[in-house]
Amino acid sequence: MSERAHGTPDGLTAALRAVVTDPTTRPFLVALDFDGTLAPLQDDPSASRILPAGVGALARLSQVEGVELALVSGRAMTDLHALAEVPAGTFLIGSHGAERARVTAFGLDRDVVQLTDEQADRLAALGAQAAAVARGRDGVWVETKPTAVVVHTRLAEPDVAAEATEEAAALGARLGTGVLRGRDVVEITVLAADKGEALSALRAELGASVVLYAGDDVTDEHAFAALGPQDLSIKVGQAETVARYRLATPQELVDTLGGLAAALV
Repeated sequence: MSERAHGTPDGLTAALRAVVTDPTTRPFLVALDFDGTLAPLQDDPSASRILPAGVGALARLSQVEGVELALVSGRAMTDLHALAEVPAGTFLIGSHGAERARVTAFGLDRDVVQLTDEQADRLAALGAQAAAVARGRDGVWVETKPTAVVVHTRLAEPDVAAEATEEAAALGARLGTGVLRGRDVVEITVLAADKGEALSALRAELGASVVLYAGDDVTDEHAFAALGPQDLSIKVGQAETVARYRLATPQELVDTLGGLAAALV
């Protein structure tokens, strides 16, 4: 992975201004990761919330003709919807692309995930064996999604986290269709999906001329790599990236989205 992110903050401002002033950039898809991007990272994932300024910025963007909104997250769809605080019309892509829905005034209009019997059996086996990885290790816990099992190590001591990570990766090699390593997580899937494929599919469906995508984690690199030279890729944080631009914190991102919304209205 190369350290690209060579665009300056002024360069990002200029690129956003160009989108605002050029009607040929519509439809314009604004797609965003959730944790660490719109919401500061929390030790307790259930405590994550979009920054208040982000809630307002997304609400304003949703009113602009020709702008589409999406959240693209590793979270399970039910969890993402419960925490998202996004306006009706927003597309939600969960489980790294394995789940998809659209927010309506009455709830979620969601695509149903269907596993084969073999995939369902493997998911059950993964859950049981992932629980064994976590057992007896303080700070390691397991999350089960509709298409995956996730071993979380954020709260574990470094040596304990390293052991659990390696065991989870080995389990994924035996039973999973794919293994995604993120920040303090190993996700083992039985249904292949990644954020890049999901973002590309949504873009094609909407006919989006330009895509802005912002994310902070390793799994967001798939989405950055799926974008073209006319698109805007933003890494939140200091990790290596192929994104074109970088912002230091979720607060900087939501401030940028607020400025974009004000310019578009």
